Amino acid sequence: MVNPLLSPSPLPYGLPPFAAISTGHYAEAMEAGLAEHLKEIATIANNPEAASFENTALPMERSGRLLERAAASFFTLVSADAADEIKTLETEFSPKFSAHQDAVYMNRALYERFAAIDTSTLDAESTRLVEEYLKEFRQSGIQLDGAAQARLREVNAELSRLGTEFGQRVKEAMKSSALLLDDAGELAGLPADDVTNAAKAAKAAGHEGKYLLTLIQPSNQPALASLENRAIRRRLYEASLSRGTEGGALDVRDLVTATVRLRAEKATLLGFASYAELVVDQQTAPNFAEVQAMLGRLAPAAIRNAQAEADALAESAGHELEPWDWAFFSARVRKERFEVDEQALRPYFTLETVLNDGVFRAATQLYGVTFHEREDLDGYHPDVRVWEVLNEDGSGLGLFLGDYYTRESKRGGAWMNSLVEQSNLLGTKSVVINNLNITKPAPGEPTLLSLDEVRTVFHEFGHALHGLFSDVTYPRFSGTSVPRDFVEYPSQVNEMWIMWPEILANYARHHSTREPLPQKTVDKLNDSLLWGEGFATTEYLGAALLDLAWHVLSEDDIPDDVLAFEAKSLAEAAIAHPLIPPRYRTGYFQHIFAGAGYAAGYYSYIWSEVLDADTVEWFKENGGLTRANGTHFRSELLSRGNSRDPLESFRAFRGRDAKLEPLLKRRGLD
Repeated sequence: MVNPLLSPSPLPYGLPPFAAISTGHYAEAMEAGLAEHLKEIATIANNPEAASFENTALPMERSGRLLERAAASFFTLVSADAADEIKTLETEFSPKFSAHQDAVYMNRALYERFAAIDTSTLDAESTRLVEEYLKEFRQSGIQLDGAAQARLREVNAELSRLGTEFGQRVKEAMKSSALLLDDAGELAGLPADDVTNAAKAAKAAGHEGKYLLTLIQPSNQPALASLENRAIRRRLYEASLSRGTEGGALDVRDLVTATVRLRAEKATLLGFASYAELVVDQQTAPNFAEVQAMLGRLAPAAIRNAQAEADALAESAGHELEPWDWAFFSARVRKERFEVDEQALRPYFTLETVLNDGVFRAATQLYGVTFHEREDLDGYHPDVRVWEVLNEDGSGLGLFLGDYYTRESKRGGAWMNSLVEQSNLLGTKSVVINNLNITKPAPGEPTLLSLDEVRTVFHEFGHALHGLFSDVTYPRFSGTSVPRDFVEYPSQVNEMWIMWPEILANYARHHSTREPLPQKTVDKLNDSLLWGEGFATTEYLGAALLDLAWHVLSEDDIPDDVLAFEAKSLAEAAIAHPLIPPRYRTGYFQHIFAGAGYAAGYYSYIWSEVLDADTVEWFKENGGLTRANGTHFRSELLSRGNSRDPLESFRAFRGRDAKLEPLLKRRGLD
């Protein structure tokens, strides 16, 4: 059978023909893609003609199409549907991809051709393309001598292996740490559909008649807000926090210390004081000191607000509060103070209405695009749905894939990725995916969402719009290929429409009666927006500052005791609170240790939120959900990708640099 990955897909927009692809096809296509790309690079580097944009930069952008096609499909499965064969291939190929990257960006002849390109007559996007290539060459070690380059290659290969192993262990630890219970009475307070899902999970794991509380990636588990049995809450909390640091085959502490040691060595090789300094050099933040200053300004106010919340919770509980009590009594206080019962909201939020009458409707009103489900197109799993996205004039914009349900073969959390990236040079349009981990209901039952899950659906769709609206010449600049501390900004902006009156009234309807969410409840939700921000900001800053603590270390400062270092770092950053763990502890911090791209960059969520909060103010000042506003935001920012400095795009949209005050007000930190 001919390998379908070896030639461009015949499907609309280049959607991979997943139904025809076998595991062996991925291996063959990636091997062929690696070899073909190196031949293309050699042709460019060894061209006897004088270097020009046309014979160097343009063929570079056109190169690697087979490799890109195979890798995009393969790594989608690695995250979303990783059977054992896929995991084995990931372990095999991740170091190969790392070595390949080094072979390209440590190629002296290729670098010298880029350095020789005359950019004086080029347009701005083409000039930026050359500049960005030269910057990547420098950050990849082109300036190093042969011995140092050889060592850097070894470091990169080992870091790739460690990241793959960390991700695989964490995924298994999340499954093995799930809490198995014998009696439904131990689940008192848990919504009925969650009890049903716990029974289904236990049966699927071979424990019929019992109940399995599966874990999500962050420290705080949703069931903690409703479980009435305090002992069960404690067991669930401790199972969540101990992942990866309990000893045994799934302990990741050896991987953590090896990773930070090698990252410190890499930073030294490249001439940076720390790995954090190296990473920030690739971001929109002007320097590492600016990042530290912002986080340092926020931490004391976050702790102050968190303690005020803790005092209110202890008063409601009537006893000394423990960490596993927080979510339960926070839900109670929210209900007492604001008459908001989040569990009672779930019947008003079904996945279908949130998608079609909320997320899609907001995008249609704002940007004029429409969504048409393509049941004739298949994803990589039966749960994956495909929509064609059309512009207002009926022209095709791209494909949007939604993969919303959790399964054992999927990693935790939520994310967006691209299968095909838009490029005017290549004539391609975007194919993007949103992945979530919502529990799948019984056949015929609606998928009821928590308010937090609604927020995640809107958030990830903001990433999808960033990819779909891309209108750049070069694939290197497409969509979300922006600095890490800018990439979360458009997704956070899209959360604005969750509570926007005309959007909320359209999608927040009871699944059986179709009655809208009562206005009194909406008012109470708005009144309660600041409740819990102390906890949320503190747990986030705990993770962001822990990330930086790991990545300012020198090779000589790597600790032997991972957990002691974690506790010491949080205390020194003045973000330690005895009742609030970091959103991610070291043992399951996949963002920074599993190759997700956030190492020394988890700060980017709140850095981006500064832009987001200021953008929300602009929309409110200019009439909100209007086509004119959507066109302005799309044309000046969402469509630009990395084709110009992202902060220039923000200034073109906003008319000035961002201000911090809207963020401080939003989080109650003013």
